[in-house]
Amino acid sequence: MRKVTFVKDRQFYCSVLSIMLPVALQQAINMGVNMLDTMMLGSFGEIQLSASSLANQYYNFFTIFCMGIIGGSSVLAAQYWGAGDRDRVRETFSMAIRLSLVLSIVFSVLTLLFPTQIMAIYTPEADVIFQGARYLRITAFIFIIHGTSLVTAQLMRSVGQPRLGLVVSIISFVVNLFANYVFIFGKFGAPRMEIAGAALGTLIARLSEFIATFLYVLVLDKRLEFRLKHLLKSPSRAFYRQYFRLGAPVLVSDSLLGLGGNIVSIVLGHMGAAVVAGNAICQVIDRLCTVVIQGVSNASGIITGNTIGAGKKELALIQGETFYLLSLIFGGISALLIYFIGPATISIYSLEPETVTVTRQLMHAYVIIVFFQAVQSVMTKGVLRGGGDTRFLMRADILFMWLVSIPLGAVGGLLLHWPAWLTMLCLRADYAIKSIWCIRRLLSGKWIHDASHEPELS
Repeated sequence: MRKVTFVKDRQFYCSVLSIMLPVALQQAINMGVNMLDTMMLGSFGEIQLSASSLANQYYNFFTIFCMGIIGGSSVLAAQYWGAGDRDRVRETFSMAIRLSLVLSIVFSVLTLLFPTQIMAIYTPEADVIFQGARYLRITAFIFIIHGTSLVTAQLMRSVGQPRLGLVVSIISFVVNLFANYVFIFGKFGAPRMEIAGAALGTLIARLSEFIATFLYVLVLDKRLEFRLKHLLKSPSRAFYRQYFRLGAPVLVSDSLLGLGGNIVSIVLGHMGAAVVAGNAICQVIDRLCTVVIQGVSNASGIITGNTIGAGKKELALIQGETFYLLSLIFGGISALLIYFIGPATISIYSLEPETVTVTRQLMHAYVIIVFFQAVQSVMTKGVLRGGGDTRFLMRADILFMWLVSIPLGAVGGLLLHWPAWLTMLCLRADYAIKSIWCIRRLLSGKWIHDASHEPELS
């Protein structure tokens, strides 16, 4: 174990803020949209609120796959950008967008053909399945436009342009807010569509994101100068092999995390609509209180990747330890925010007394969960991934989530009928275990793998 040191250079913290703030603001806007959706649908009762929440868990499963593509690609893009190799960065972009397009088509087809069957996986309640299927039939068209634009906007952060995602999110927020109001409640002559209106509003907002993202990247951007000709040019097979050697563990890891998140939703979905609605409310508060953590996580991966790409291994080690300290600080702040602010938000919703009780109990569980969530997010999705330590992270995700958290939570919630708050703590126990395991890995100094200075595979 090496001696722990922290960065004292002011410029480092300025760089962290320049990435963190746009990402945090973007996350806050996205969560604000989700909160508005939840509040609007909450006025129609637990059924539609639960249906939209579970349908979005399926959509979150798709975004986790996208984040897997982004995770592997951003490691390469950040390291190549740090090494000054723009051609390889463009090749990374082309490859990532192509992979996201293939993934998006698969999800779109499955959603169009089997919306009812998909909802039946999450809950046995017929009313919730019916309403969720209405939502999915419309959102089936979102996958292609959002998948490609999400991957593109996220990768722009790796080349020092985090503001694109923020601008796109602001556009999406305004469009989504207006479209939801019009179609959910039937304003300005539009039909009252309720949950289907929320889906249509989301579709329109994602379309605006797609147009804004690719207009900027393919036409207006002067820094990377990624153009349509680069997108149409297929990366070499050798480059794909090099990517999958580093990125395949990220894809596997994030896919398993996404599947695990859906298992969590399935367990809660089989515990009743009150539990699903309560958790949906808690998730909105959790995400709003952790937007800064998401910013720190993104900044840690990008800055660490750039530093390693520039060949400064010792500095990267010190930066990693500094980000660990930041994760502890912001994790503690987020836990306090949920503890003091979370319970007060429950009165906003029109809920049955049972749902109110369940929500309050779950909110207290989230106070504990969010602290460890912060540490493991910055370490796994940020520092260690930025260092290219993807195989280690894949093993950690498989071991702790699938062999500990999910079996324990499923048995407790479905067989032993534990209360929802205790079941949730069990389902997220991997956060605490990974937090401890990752700091040991960080201090060992064995997590740095510099792909940008490796020879291309022949």
